[in-house]
Amino acid sequence: MPRVHDARQEHFGLYLDEYEAGDVFRHWPGHTVTEAEDHLFCLLTHSASSIHTDRHYGEHETAFGRNVVVGTYVYSLLAGMSVRDISGRAIANLGVHELKHLAPLFHGDTLYGVTEVLSTRPSKSRPGQGVLTVRTDGFKQDETKVCTFTRSVLLPMRPAGEA
Repeated sequence: MPRVHDARQEHFGLYLDEYEAGDVFRHWPGHTVTEAEDHLFCLLTHSASSIHTDRHYGEHETAFGRNVVVGTYVYSLLAGMSVRDISGRAIANLGVHELKHLAPLFHGDTLYGVTEVLSTRPSKSRPGQGVLTVRTDGFKQDETKVCTFTRSVLLPMRPAGEA
């Protein structure tokens, strides 16, 4: 049976050998996305498309009738939410795979993240370290899944003799 971890009770990541395939982490807290922060992210990253930043365009020219939060911000929020539980002890983030945006997130929506451990393995070239692979899913307040991705992180093993 998978272990379920609550970020309100555990702090700042684990060693590789403390994770088990099937573990589930419910990240806390969620984040309500404001129009201002979405626009700032768009401007900082040069992704200021009208679908994200032009209210009139969003209302009259899109299928949603309003602006959509830029997907790279949704991904960034989810990756950030998972740091405390997943990569707080990371030596390196190794890669992101299968990033999919499944449904739109809008200004005023609240995003929640859940991460499942897919696998762990010792590093072949770095003694005392290993690779953790996880899938993170993002959900709106109504439990609609909006984003999913897998990623791999290089983590230390628990030091010998440490309980």
